[in-house]
Amino acid sequence: MAKNLNRLATVARKTAETDIVLTLGVDGTGVSTIETGVPFFDHMLTLFAKHGLFDLNVKAKGDVEVDYHHTVEDVGLVLGQAFKEALGDKLGIRRYGFFLLPMDESLARVVVDVGGRPHLVYEANAPTMFVRDFNIVLVKEFCRAFSNALGANLHVTLIYGEEPHHVAEAIFKGLARALDMATQIEPRAADQLPSTKGKI
Repeated sequence: MAKNLNRLATVARKTAETDIVLTLGVDGTGVSTIETGVPFFDHMLTLFAKHGLFDLNVKAKGDVEVDYHHTVEDVGLVLGQAFKEALGDKLGIRRYGFFLLPMDESLARVVVDVGGRPHLVYEANAPTMFVRDFNIVLVKEFCRAFSNALGANLHVTLIYGEEPHHVAEAIFKGLARALDMATQIEPRAADQLPSTKGKI
């Protein structure tokens, strides 16, 4: 018996640096509307929604004239919080997800446990780190914020890769696929918590 397949959340966060409203549908079709003021980041979030089959609307205003850092990090926080709220009690979820994602010459491995223990291992340095004016080091900051807010153990490894656009794209698509796997309901245990501890 399938559990709730209408897992939705809307999260708003406003600080002196950013103003973000985000709506997430975990059980979606990959439809998205993304406006962060950072074109390359918009592209990555659009790919994330499409390949994870998440419905995602993001409206973010940040101090991009200073740097992209605050916007990218805070969207990661809000997205993680939205997943946490949408998953609720986490009954029936598979909890673990992983994916190997090739993007031309790049190959990324993303592994996630949404079991409530935030931790990030991130090993993904490309020979060149800039896509125009976007430093893909910010992908790590996004992942850290997302992991902390969701309470996820997230491991991201660039196995190999050169072109920074391809590296970032492999990571975002891989994260989407791993999260899709982890958040799906396991039909054989739809009313069970995926832990022997009785709490995640």
